[in-house]
This record gives sequence, structure tokens and C-alpha cells, in this order.
Amino acid sequence: MTGFFRNGKCDTGPSDFGVHIVCAEMTEEFLSFTQQRGNDLSTPSPVYGFPGLKPGDQWCLCLSRWKEALDAGVAPPVILSATHEAALDYIPLEVFKEHAILND
Repeated sequence: MTGFFRNGKCDTGPSDFGVHIVCAEMTEEFLSFTQQRGNDLSTPSPVYGFPGLKPGDQWCLCLSRWKEALDAGVAPPVILSATHEAALDYIPLEVFKEHAILND
């Protein structure tokens, strides 16, 4: 799992304009959904050291993309312990718990 700062956490800061604070486990449905929305997370991009994601990988998502996927019924499961607490300023904990990976 990595994050915006590539430090293994879903940390955020002023330069993180996408607010990459929701740690999620990728699913085929979500990867297809986000690709259709113009953000292909599956294809490797060696220039940026990005290996491409596959189902089962953990990744720090933009809060707005996770919410968009939630509204579309394809939100990937959340890893609560790695999701930044600032996400609770936008989405209630109860919603995250409904989509959390058990035993997190």
C-alpha cells in the first residue's frame, strides 16, 4: 500500500490536491469504474514508478473518487486503520464501517 507521498500511509498535505486519504482494497469493479472515469489505475506507468494496480492491492484513493464509486454502488472496501482521519470530515464513520474490511 502506498499513498500520495509514497510513504506507505494515506497522509495528506497542501500539495495533495486530490485528497488521497481513503485506503481501499482494489476490486475489479472499482478498477473498471475508475478507468471509465478517466483514471486508469490498472496500467503500469514506469515513468512514475507506478506498477499498476490489480484486485487485492491496497491504495490510497481520492476521497471524491471513493464517494463517487460509493454513489455508483462500486466502492471498494476500506481499510479503516490506514485511512486518514480527515476523511471523517466528509463521510461519516458509519458509512466507512459499512464498507470496511472485517478484522481491520
